[in-house]
Amino acid sequence: MTTTLTPGEMRLEMVNIPATDVDRARDFYVQQCGWTLVTDHVQMGDMRIVQIVPPGSHCGILIGQNVPGITDMAAGSQKGVHLVVPDLVATRAQLVGNGVEVGEIQDLGGVLFAPFEDPDGNMWLLQQWEHGGTNDYS
Repeated sequence: MTTTLTPGEMRLEMVNIPATDVDRARDFYVQQCGWTLVTDHVQMGDMRIVQIVPPGSHCGILIGQNVPGITDMAAGSQKGVHLVVPDLVATRAQLVGNGVEVGEIQDLGGVLFAPFEDPDGNMWLLQQWEHGGTNDYS
C-alpha cells in the first residue's frame, strides 16, 4: 500500500541515537530489546547506516557512523525519547527478562513511566497511556 502525503504533512520517521560502538548498540536493541533490524549497510566507504524499529512503531532509530551532521552528537546525549505501550508491567517484564535494566514504574499523575538506558547511556522512557499509543493526532 502506498500512502501519499499532502502538502504540509510531516511524519516523524527516524530518530538518531548516538553510539560509541555501532555493533554493540545494534545488538542491544535487536537482541535484548527485541527490535527489528531494517538495514545495516556501509556506503561511500566509511558511512554506516543501521536502522532499527521498535515493535509496533512507524518511527525507526538510526545508529550510524560518519553520517555528516548527524552522528556528531555525543554518545549518551539522547534523553527522554518516549515509547508508548499499552501495558507497562508486561513490557517492562519482557525487557527485564531479556537482560535490560529497566527502572521501577513511576506514577506521575496517572501516567505510568519506566526508564531504561542503552549501553551508551541514551535514556528511553516507557510510557503507558490509556489509548496505548494508537492516537492519531492529525
